[in-house]
Amino acid sequence: MRRLLLLTLALAAVMTAGAVAAAPVTERDDGTSGLPVPRFVSLKKDRVYARTGPGDTYPVTWVYVRAGLPVEVVKEYSIWRQVRDAGGGTAWVNKQMLKGDRTAIVTRTTRVMYAAADLAAPPVWRIAPGAVVSLVLCEGAWCRVTRDGKGGYMLRAQLWGTYPGEAVAG
Repeated sequence: MRRLLLLTLALAAVMTAGAVAAAPVTERDDGTSGLPVPRFVSLKKDRVYARTGPGDTYPVTWVYVRAGLPVEVVKEYSIWRQVRDAGGGTAWVNKQMLKGDRTAIVTRTTRVMYAAADLAAPPVWRIAPGAVVSLVLCEGAWCRVTRDGKGGYMLRAQLWGTYPGEAVAG
């Protein structure tokens, strides 16, 4: 009962703060995390097997080959997470292949990273579509991001890996 109470309090604190992935939540006995679903996470390794079902006996449909790639956890079953990628594909991966670090993918076309959260701010860098950036902070329409040692602000709507209005604190 005490464990359930602590888990409930931790989950409530996470939902209030909006920092879903960074929350210290005790895993449940059934292997699920107790974190909200859906939520964004990123791939831990450069080689992650995507399976048709939640288990090693299910066939591999494809292999993700990009550590840090953001994915959305849409279901949990024991130690398995069903994830959706930016292309809309879904597959099951072992939870050991995921981490709570928040990243995002630049969408559609080359985008501008600004020095401040303002379209009138000086541009810092131009980023190609498909590039992965680390999310440092997201508030309102803007996210503070980093990539290759450069940091700045991008419009949230130009990124895949965060929900509209979600407060992200990396």
